[in-house]
Amino acid sequence: MPHSAEPVWAGPLAGVRVLDFTRVLAGPAASLALADLGAEVIKIEPPGSGDETRSFPPLRDGESHYFLSVNRGKRSIVIDLKSAEGLQLARDLAAKCDVLVENYRPGVMDRLGLGYEALKAINPRLIYCAISGYGQYGPLKDRPSFDIVLQAMSGALAMNGEPGGLPTKLGIPLGDLVGGINGPIGILSALYERERTGKGRLIDVSLMDGLLGMLGYIAQLAFFTGQDPARQGSQHPNLVPYGIFPAADGSIVIACLTPGFWGKICTSIGRPELTADPRYDTLEKRRDARDEVNGIVSAFTRRHTVAELVTIFTAHEVPHAPILGVTEALHQPQAQARQMVVEVEHETLGPIPIVNRPLKFDEPQPLPAAPPILGQHTASILADVLGLDEERIAALRASGVVA
Repeated sequence: MPHSAEPVWAGPLAGVRVLDFTRVLAGPAASLALADLGAEVIKIEPPGSGDETRSFPPLRDGESHYFLSVNRGKRSIVIDLKSAEGLQLARDLAAKCDVLVENYRPGVMDRLGLGYEALKAINPRLIYCAISGYGQYGPLKDRPSFDIVLQAMSGALAMNGEPGGLPTKLGIPLGDLVGGINGPIGILSALYERERTGKGRLIDVSLMDGLLGMLGYIAQLAFFTGQDPARQGSQHPNLVPYGIFPAADGSIVIACLTPGFWGKICTSIGRPELTADPRYDTLEKRRDARDEVNGIVSAFTRRHTVAELVTIFTAHEVPHAPILGVTEALHQPQAQARQMVVEVEHETLGPIPIVNRPLKFDEPQPLPAAPPILGQHTASILADVLGLDEERIAALRASGVVA
């Protein structure tokens, strides 16, 4: 639903407080989903630099595009976890929170005294989500991981790219972002369980596990055939026609997802007789005659512009899409109707556009808060959550424990 003038509903997770020890992408994507759902997310950052992505170029007035992309709706507090007082503040905050999310390598939080067992002792209701490249156990658990590494280790990279060419990294960093999908799923299910048991739980999110799980029918195809699926570029291993086809002024996507769409494609390209042609009348026959079928479709599409093809395929209910650049995609009418780009007031940048929450409900939420500047909410968090007075907060600042 569109935003109302005075929305009053924060979201389904209103009242849930999240302590966020995450940085870079996988962890912040997970806590972002919780913030989008209305949770209060308190992001703990180290003094000086904060989250590493605050320095990732390009910058505008000192603020990084990268940090802005995954930290909307959060509150930032700067605490020096290298000091005993800072660690105690972190423990005190954990005692007041429902959820903790972290994405350090396994063992780091334990060494700080902020591991699950230590915090469970002071807050048995705490739901603790640990996100890492390979999980909390296994031979690779201590190895650093990055998006492209995870894509390589999961099989996703090997199957992406043109036939006969080198593998190609996915444009979207799905190896990291899968943590932003599976982490919240685990947390939400644990919150539901806690309503019955009153107890929290440790959630072990492995990014590689997540990508392996996303192989889906590709994995099942490998089980069936005993072979790795070959790289198909934008085509489908079993469905034809499916992929990118040339137009007079660019290219267009066509997807023959079910047998019924084959007839619609044939009619749309002026060849209705091909619907029942015994050479192409089954999925298997079209797959085996891939080059012929794609050639027939391409002969038609290259004679028309993308706009003309969109009109033709829309009229015949053929699954298709023009290939939009990121800027065009963000400003297309559908994205505008869904308010997927909104303007928020940033502390230093002023009004900025950001991507909006992807989930919509039958009651409107307020616009998300702009991503915080470093330490923007330090004083308010210490006062509101821990009940510290101004004198105590000033002393913590003077000693460098907080900033």
